Amino acid sequence: MNKTKRKIFETSMKLFAQKGYEATSIEEITAMVGVAKGTLYYHFSSKEEIFLFLVSEGVKLLQNSIEIKTSKYENYIDKLKAIILIQIKIVNKYEEIITILLSQFWGNEQRNQRCKEYICNYINRIEEIVKEGIEAGQIKNGDTKIIASEIYGLICSTMMYKTNNKEQFNVMNVYNQYENTIIKGLRA
Repeated sequence: MNKTKRKIFETSMKLFAQKGYEATSIEEITAMVGVAKGTLYYHFSSKEEIFLFLVSEGVKLLQNSIEIKTSKYENYIDKLKAIILIQIKIVNKYEEIITILLSQFWGNEQRNQRCKEYICNYINRIEEIVKEGIEAGQIKNGDTKIIASEIYGLICSTMMYKTNNKEQFNVMNVYNQYENTIIKGLRA
């Protein structure tokens, strides 16, 4: 990604996270980036395209991190622990992308549908790991859809905790708490 496109990307991400999609204008993005509309339109055809690119890149980051990390473990509990830790780190480092994804989950516009699709695909991947772990006798038998949704839901819980405790937010403290409460309950 070239320098201008990256700046449009980062500025749009901040504005969408702070103000929301509807309240952010192309004019505001170009003013903050310091480029003409034509330059923005050279890189992106619309505000919707910027949004979809942001969401796509954010989800790819999360999914790639999960795939790389979980492939290193044979034990399914360790795979779930890795997912939880990555989710906490993603919330900590890329809070704006998570804010955008969560804020646009509801609704019927193309961007809302895309956010739902990305989140559901991500939850389905967690569900596959849970199913495999149950079949291997490493994870307690249960409703795989609920367990996967619960693990995904830790992203929301982490966002809430971070919002209320910014000064005290520590990735490993949050992870250790989740491990003590969530992971222990999943052990077969």
